[in-house]
Amino acid sequence: MIADFAPSINGFEQTFQPYLFDKQPPSPALQVSVIVPVRNEAHHLARTLEALRLQQDPTGKPLHPSTYEVLVLVNNCTDASLAIAQSYQKRNPGFSLHIAHIKLPRPKANIGTVRRLLMDEAHRRLLSVGNLTGIIASTDGDTVVDPQWIHHIQNEIALGADAVGGRILTHPDRNPVRRFHLCDVTYRTLVARLESQLDPCAHDPWPRHFQHFGANMAVTCSAYERAGRLPEVPYLEDDAFFKALARVDARVRKSPLVKVTTSARMQGRVAIGFSEQLRCWATMQKNGDCQLAEPAGAWATKFKARSLLRSLWTNRLTNLPLSVLVDVATQLSVSAEWLRRALLQCRYFGEFWQLVEHRMVKEHYWTTRWPLVPIDRAIAELRGLTSSQTNRPGTFLCDAHARDAGVAHRL
Repeated sequence: MIADFAPSINGFEQTFQPYLFDKQPPSPALQVSVIVPVRNEAHHLARTLEALRLQQDPTGKPLHPSTYEVLVLVNNCTDASLAIAQSYQKRNPGFSLHIAHIKLPRPKANIGTVRRLLMDEAHRRLLSVGNLTGIIASTDGDTVVDPQWIHHIQNEIALGADAVGGRILTHPDRNPVRRFHLCDVTYRTLVARLESQLDPCAHDPWPRHFQHFGANMAVTCSAYERAGRLPEVPYLEDDAFFKALARVDARVRKSPLVKVTTSARMQGRVAIGFSEQLRCWATMQKNGDCQLAEPAGAWATKFKARSLLRSLWTNRLTNLPLSVLVDVATQLSVSAEWLRRALLQCRYFGEFWQLVEHRMVKEHYWTTRWPLVPIDRAIAELRGLTSSQTNRPGTFLCDAHARDAGVAHRL
């Protein structure tokens, strides 16, 4: 379908009439609707589609094509992306690939708009066949998913997750910026390990990672509705969405089994994102600047405080010991009275904790107490902390993830 952008109706985004993907109805057996936003991806798109078509289970058996579909939204392209997608569709008639082509006006021509349109359409199609527990899975047009990507997403959802953030890998190269990237991955993976030790989460146990981005994420239809759908923002829509999920205490699993490989290009399709981060690191490398990061002690303090507050959450209306609140408030550099009011007013713990984090930044005391440090130092401190936690009686850490922040060396 080719469509032009139209204004919303009655506050609900019925942007295209009647729907973006209206040529073919969804299969009655549809379980997963995969969305792929595409803008000038002629170089990558065929590999993206091939990986999605060849999905299989752990035994190597292909997934039944009626159980999943792929929705490709080609938007504002100036290359051959549309022709490539259409040609692939013609060559593989048994593959449930649906293509729409749109041209958005400049104010709406952003990844936030496109991914929201796609996720709304996937949600609509799953509900139209009565699948209230259906899965909306998201990747990108420059990304190749793992052969068992859909299987592992479905398995994590079956184990109780409402949403999944998958691991995003890049191809090894000799770019000097790569060291910055690897340091960042090592640091963030060690933070995730420390979090799993100091504030463990039943639905997201170790081993896990730290990513929840649009190139590799999935959510159930019910959780998508509960979170208020994808936020209307021009970029970082994936981060905003996972914050929305956290605000309603959705169970998010950051699964190391759900993997994709994406391009590490510096000329991205958005103003802020991975490509912009790569450009920033390139500038730092050129200028000889040092990567900075929050110190390990800051993370340990936050995770311990959050764990204690979580333990108070259930009985907060009847039993809220002031002495404990004062101690936690001091650790987090916020007012004890403000902390008490926030605990009593919030409906969800995730909503409460986001308010706490915002308050910590707003008050400035936290950043004064914990200034940024060189990332190499932060990594060394995190290794020390996570090792000490691992060696405590009653703790266990998977050996495969105990080597230099797990998967960092594989990037």
